[in-house]
Order: sequence, then C-alpha cells, then structure tokens
Amino acid sequence: MATRYFPYQFDNRWAVLFFLLGVKKTDGVTVTDTEMIAKMGRYSLRTPLSNVKGTSISGPHRWYTAVGVRLSLFDPVDDGITFSTNHYQGVTIEFVDKVPKVTGLKPSHSWLYVSPADCEGLAAALKT
Repeated sequence: MATRYFPYQFDNRWAVLFFLLGVKKTDGVTVTDTEMIAKMGRYSLRTPLSNVKGTSISGPHRWYTAVGVRLSLFDPVDDGITFSTNHYQGVTIEFVDKVPKVTGLKPSHSWLYVSPADCEGLAAALKT
C-alpha cells in the first residue's frame, strides 16, 4: 500500500483556536505500510498499524466537546485524546495497546478521535 495522507476538514470559525494551537492546513493523518501518524499543531501521535484495533465514524457532536486538542478531563475512565478541526464528523481510532501520553495528566491513551475530510477513506486505510 502506498502512503496515504488525510488532511483535516477545517471549520474556519475556529481559526483563532487553531492558530493558538499551532495547527497548519498541512496537518492531518498519514497512513504508511507500517504506521499511522496523526499531527495537529504542536501535538502528534504515532503508532504501528498493528496497534490499530478498529475504527468508527461518528458525528455530528457538540462543538465544545469536539473541536481542538482535548482530553476527557472529568471522566476518570476515559483516556482518549481528540485532534479535531470541526464538530461535524470524525473517526475514532481504537488501539490494541495504549499509546504514550500526548498531553495532559493521563499516562496513556486507548483511542484517538480525528476529523479528516475523508472519514471513510481513513477508516478503510486503517483496516487491518
């Protein structure tokens, strides 16, 4: 399989937030033959494709729970992380083994939510 790049679908209403986070129009998710790399501003997450357990597409969500780089701060069991540029639709990527901490107080993450322009394409590229 060739390397595939899935840019984020930006909602420009949040341009100031994206600027503060260092997000660029070139940020997104890259899938190679061996790994997945997600980048959003100063934050990135990298894991082998063999660590991807599955994906699901969902949305729309409330903007304040979906836009930005975020953690579930008030749920002690939820250890996922979000890299999202809109609240309309995104892909949750579940991991077999938790990935190392990207940000926040939780030591690792069991899933990542991203908002690429092509949700179906990303989900298909991550099928193992």
